[in-house]
Amino acid sequence: MRVRVGKTTGVLVGWVLVVSGCSPWTASRSTGPLANGLPSTWSTDQAPSLGVDQEWIARFKDPQLIRLVEEAMNQNPDLKATAERVRRAEAVARLAGAGKKPQLSGQINTLQQKQRFPGFPIKLGSNTAESYGASLDVTWEPDLWGRVRASQRAAVVESLAQVQDYRAARASLAGQLAKAWFALGEAGEQIVLAEAAIDVRVKTVASIQERFAAALEGGLASQLRLAETDLASARASLARWQADRARARRQIELLVGRFPDGMVVEPAGLPVAPALPPPGLPSELLERRPDIVAAEQRYVAAGSRRSAARAARFPSFSLTGRAGTSTGALEDVLDSGFGIWSVAGRVVQPLVAGGRLREEEKIAGHDETIALRELQGTILRAFAEVEQALVAEQFYAARELAVRSSARSARQAAEASILDFADGAVDALTLLAAQDRQVQTAFQLVTLRRLRLENRINLHLALGGDFQRRAAR
Repeated sequence: MRVRVGKTTGVLVGWVLVVSGCSPWTASRSTGPLANGLPSTWSTDQAPSLGVDQEWIARFKDPQLIRLVEEAMNQNPDLKATAERVRRAEAVARLAGAGKKPQLSGQINTLQQKQRFPGFPIKLGSNTAESYGASLDVTWEPDLWGRVRASQRAAVVESLAQVQDYRAARASLAGQLAKAWFALGEAGEQIVLAEAAIDVRVKTVASIQERFAAALEGGLASQLRLAETDLASARASLARWQADRARARRQIELLVGRFPDGMVVEPAGLPVAPALPPPGLPSELLERRPDIVAAEQRYVAAGSRRSAARAARFPSFSLTGRAGTSTGALEDVLDSGFGIWSVAGRVVQPLVAGGRLREEEKIAGHDETIALRELQGTILRAFAEVEQALVAEQFYAARELAVRSSARSARQAAEASILDFADGAVDALTLLAAQDRQVQTAFQLVTLRRLRLENRINLHLALGGDFQRRAAR
């Protein structure tokens, strides 16, 4: 799978192999021991389907949502900052490998020196001397103990972890935008229901007022006040959902990277929940989830930094060489007849550093242990998120089925109560109760549909589902 970072077309692993020759570093895995003892299937899904759905945004069959997500991939400032961190980590990795190579520098120097010879009582005069030179200097420190290699390996693996952070941020952004889009769709449907409820409440209040004015049965003052209360509650619900719609619009614009002026065109309504994605095997999650891979890479990087700290306690060797010219005449600076050269070697062994090197190695060891525990915690949380999303999906499906049945019965009861009230067969309290139950179950069903869609997004993210641009397919 290729990962886009702004204009970058893929994970830049090629330069890692060229600059550092470190293909074993990126190929090694550290989660093997952690995968021991994992169940063969999820506890709530016994079908070990292979793979994960990378087209999950398209599964909702909403072209406008797809366009918004793609716009967010290009315009969201937080995602751009994450992409820049990837590029910075790549530069740090390249910089870490510079210490392995010989360092070449050139210099040109000039010196004018005047010396006076005082005397008494006679002045003996002065002497002026000029010196010019040019040289090329080479310095190289052989990495005998692997300190520089370990530091470079840590930087390279850290850059790969940043790439995984970018993948996680991109998928999270797509998920947040989809949830905000569905919240906007829910608000639109709830507003329609609230407006319909207001119309019904207005007619009910008018009907009860007529009976109250005529002093007929079913026109008691208390029942009229209850009807007016239900009407006011319906208007309050409308205002609430209108506020939620405005808030969702601005949230979407913020995620997309636009000015939040509330001009987003809302969807026609909530889509039907698509089919469940293939959950795959629990062990496959270790390969798919970007946060797990990032935590694993940081554990590897911590181990490399510990190796570098250990190697810093060993002697260091350096070789220096110089070749150039030295002359008293400027025009002879480039004349090889005035050439000079030198070669030197140096061995440095830390003797007394106040325990600094030993403590630095201990600190690096603690950092490695911390990274391991964080990796274990990330894996456990990932498994829990998948299990929770799968369990919630089962209960949401059962709840939606029950609420649909309840809403259908409540609607039929409300329609029947209107006819019965007109015929005088029931009082206003029965009518109001039936209408209230119809409104509440309708509201509940829309909210439940939105929650089920959100849980479906959570399941896709928990399984490591990435967002794929249409141009990359």
